[in-house]
Amino acid sequence: MTLHEANQQLLSALSGIYEQREAANIADWVMENVTGMQKADRVIRKSDPAPDDQLKRLEDYAEALKTCKPVQYVLQEAWFYGMKFFVDERVLIPRPETEELAEMMINYCKERPNNRQERLRLLDIGTGSGCIAVALKKKLPDAEVYACDISEAALAVAKKNASRHATNISFLHLDFTDPGAWERLPEINILASNPPYIPLSEKQSMHQNVTGYEPHTALFVPDEDPLLFYKHIAGFAAKKLLPGGAVFVEAHELLARETAKVFTDKGFTAAIQKDMQGKERMIKAVFS
Repeated sequence: MTLHEANQQLLSALSGIYEQREAANIADWVMENVTGMQKADRVIRKSDPAPDDQLKRLEDYAEALKTCKPVQYVLQEAWFYGMKFFVDERVLIPRPETEELAEMMINYCKERPNNRQERLRLLDIGTGSGCIAVALKKKLPDAEVYACDISEAALAVAKKNASRHATNISFLHLDFTDPGAWERLPEINILASNPPYIPLSEKQSMHQNVTGYEPHTALFVPDEDPLLFYKHIAGFAAKKLLPGGAVFVEAHELLARETAKVFTDKGFTAAIQKDMQGKERMIKAVFS
């Protein structure tokens, strides 16, 4: 079987599950992972025979993808801020919207008045794969970066990614919803979080490739208290954020204004930022 035939066979296996463009993108990603060749090179060498070991991997990946398992988990890789991260079912898959949050934070830090006496201290709450913390450390190498998560399994993934990208990050295992655990965290200049914010009642309307594989503790909050994590973040920031500091959080697009109010009620000036699709998805909060 040639490389071209292998690609067509994979595409055929995916076409009944994904719409045409998505199936083509997934097939291209899988082929690049398996062959080590980018699309242009595979086109040039499309008549080359596909080695048996590669055909076996393609077959295994196709079977997994047909169960609606996300391609990132199948290949155990996801891209974030131009870097490849290891991911599996222990952590959420990094999203493009979260890249925008990281970009906002990095720009904010770079635009701050230059104070040679101050070393920036950043905290990522609910770090998951570590993608935000690693991106911040890569772009702000002189900053001290801390990251915490309630899941020891997630922290194992985050530490693996920090090591992969040669970033020195201080990881802490704690339950951030327990204010007693806050004493273990330092005072900070910048706080980042993409916390759980999806009301549990929305689960039934979500795609199986999310609800069937991604960790529910990182996705869902009780219907009766959907702003649970933001209340804790605002309470923590009111105590531990240093003068001139800021909070950056991702939010539910339908609850952005309610989320912003959580921070204004604690004395912050909060601004809602839209993502690339025009949805109200990010909150920036600073002390008034």
